[in-house]
Amino acid sequence: MTNPDENKEAFYNQLASVLSGIPRTDKLLLIGDFNARIGRDHDKWPLVKGKHGIGKCNSNGELLLALCSEFELIVTNTMFKQKGERKTTWMHPRSGHWHMIDFIITRYRDKMDIHSTRAMRGATCWTDTRC
Repeated sequence: MTNPDENKEAFYNQLASVLSGIPRTDKLLLIGDFNARIGRDHDKWPLVKGKHGIGKCNSNGELLLALCSEFELIVTNTMFKQKGERKTTWMHPRSGHWHMIDFIITRYRDKMDIHSTRAMRGATCWTDTRC
């Protein structure tokens, strides 16, 4: 059985390798279910996330934010003031709390190209999260 931390490390190493191969002049949108909570702490990551995060950061969130910092990326989900239901995409089955774990990420220099990022209620897609 593989250690979950080794899986995470392998995933982020592979993602970093892919990102390294993309010319810095290219536009980039990285969209995915990262199972990461990046929290509210804008002051710690001012160039990586906006002021509208939610909750607390977890270890997966730290990994994602570190990757974003390394490649000068910003999590667009946190750039816009939205109601909680427009930010959160996954409900914890036991606690019933909603979390933001799906992200749309772009280059920091291109953040002005993004005008809104939000979860869509009632969207139909093949996932365990709200689209």
